[in-house]
Amino acid sequence: MKNMAFGFVVLAFLGGAFLTSLDEDTVNWIYFIPVMVLGFLGAFVYKIEANKAATHGDVLKNNMAILDRSLHNIAQNLVELDGNKDAIPTYEMRFEIDRLFREDLMQFADARESIKHLYGVQAYADVMSSFAAGERYINRIWSASTDGYVDEVLKYVSKANMQFEHAREVFDGAKAQKT
Repeated sequence: MKNMAFGFVVLAFLGGAFLTSLDEDTVNWIYFIPVMVLGFLGAFVYKIEANKAATHGDVLKNNMAILDRSLHNIAQNLVELDGNKDAIPTYEMRFEIDRLFREDLMQFADARESIKHLYGVQAYADVMSSFAAGERYINRIWSASTDGYVDEVLKYVSKANMQFEHAREVFDGAKAQKT
């Protein structure tokens, strides 16, 4: 049903584009309006079906496990990285970042929408605010490592650690409040 609704959206867009290209001065509204209504209905049905799929119990259960594991792995790896940051050569830090965080960051980002369904929009906003800041700091570390900026690498490891620790605390708090 979701794929069929998406197909109606695509067909309505293409049909609308075709109908408006037939005459450069006027649009045949008798054909154009029903095509656009079909497109809006398709988008509406698609949104409903996507929401049903996102809130299915198995999806939420699996995403909950992914979110919990990924966020805790990131926080734990940052604590270890913050403790060892002086021992890792600046130009090698980007490889450590890739090795330690890439998979967990991607998995968390893919499952993050479930936070809204499980704990509400406010919890989602609170977790994602700290998560996004921490992710920016990790990207900053990677870039500074590539460019050889030692002080910046050391500074942003600690900043990323604080942001992800806060994200983990907020996430754990929302999870505890729900149970």
